[in-house]
Amino acid sequence: MDSSSLLQELRNTVSCKITDEESVLNTYGTDWTREFIPDPLAIVFPESINNIRDIVIFANKHKVPLVPSGGRTGLSAGAVASHRELVISLDKMNKIIEFNETDRLLSVEAGVTTQEIQEYAEKHNLFYPIDLSSKGSSQIGGNIATNAGGVHVIRYGLTKNWIKGLRVVTGNANVLDLNKGLTKNATGYNLKDLFIGSEGTLGIICEAIVELTDKPRDSVNILLSVSDISKSSEILNLFRNNFILNAFEFFSNSAVKHINTISKIKFPLKNSPYYLLIDIECGSEEQLIKAESIYNVLSTSGIIVEGIISQNNKQYNELWSFRENITEAISVFLTYKNDISVKPSQIPLFIKDIQNIINNEYPEFDTILFGHIGDGNIHISILKPKSYDKGDFLKFCKEVNHHLYRIVAKFEGSISAEHGVGMIKRPYLMYTRTAKEIEIMKNIKSVFDVNNIMNPGKIFPS
Repeated sequence: MDSSSLLQELRNTVSCKITDEESVLNTYGTDWTREFIPDPLAIVFPESINNIRDIVIFANKHKVPLVPSGGRTGLSAGAVASHRELVISLDKMNKIIEFNETDRLLSVEAGVTTQEIQEYAEKHNLFYPIDLSSKGSSQIGGNIATNAGGVHVIRYGLTKNWIKGLRVVTGNANVLDLNKGLTKNATGYNLKDLFIGSEGTLGIICEAIVELTDKPRDSVNILLSVSDISKSSEILNLFRNNFILNAFEFFSNSAVKHINTISKIKFPLKNSPYYLLIDIECGSEEQLIKAESIYNVLSTSGIIVEGIISQNNKQYNELWSFRENITEAISVFLTYKNDISVKPSQIPLFIKDIQNIINNEYPEFDTILFGHIGDGNIHISILKPKSYDKGDFLKFCKEVNHHLYRIVAKFEGSISAEHGVGMIKRPYLMYTRTAKEIEIMKNIKSVFDVNNIMNPGKIFPS
């Protein structure tokens, strides 16, 4: 059946918006990656679980591949449709369904954004702790599908820690209501968690039950400069043993010059190879005095070069802005991004090995290091020089990936800490997963998606 006939039958089958307008195809056929050219068959905007089930039944009948689409803020090409797939956008499934105050459970459709959940929690004097730079656009369904992390993982964990139930439509068109908001449920395999981090390859997440928690007490942050990243472990232990840590971030000096291009606030510290941004719960005068005391010990012992402790909310937000603005500051460049992780204790040696790779393999490239070293996660962004052709630049970066991922494998780390595998990381999965693990994952997919229509070509190497 030709494309025109397929779409006409789909329109006769599903009572929701369907479009194949070129501008819409280009928008919804891709994510924040720009490596693949979008080429979807059409974009469908379901408004209910029944709509989604009808779409999946249609796709199985005609063997049409499906790509679930949320806020499209991913960096692994997990939401890219480049082979005539039918894109299922969750934009119109954006309702907050209900809130149970006693259980602190918020039921939402998959298209609700992270920020909307945070704001709803705030109205009820509660807190949703998953915080992402893309929170205004990223949708909870996509957060769940990639098990998103963010800056507060060291304290609150990943998205999976806050999901108490899911309603999904599998690739076989079965509607599953998983876990139903329970905290304890020891009745066999945890099917809910199989869908968390599955990147749309098992089915489509339609609704979620999200747990909210108490708001954190007042916090301060501390921006430190260090000449040697090996000091980070000592500093991490010192603050973790004395405070509740909300975040423990870092960025390299190469990031600062780009931050300065967009920030209206002057960066307060002098040049140093690395900077640490530490966010601690500090709800009393005694705790603030203790933080200042620890800072003085670090300073007088030479462990840090210099630093600053936020004194009010305005300064707190200003110091955070230097870390948060990195992605925006480098967005004007074609950037090749890596998102890798090891155990936090391995960070100093790991970064030194990475720095050697950068110095040896990227000497002419501007390379930005930053990330969540409190939970072992580093982001590496390589900026394309003006003198490089896009194709040559991407080819070179992919060749260097093998050097980088051998280092990751040596430390028994992950080639993708929080962005997922998608198509970008798919060729390198063997550096993190064994052949047997990949085989088992493929077998699991076949149970939920017998015709392999759900986001084919993502995660698994060919």
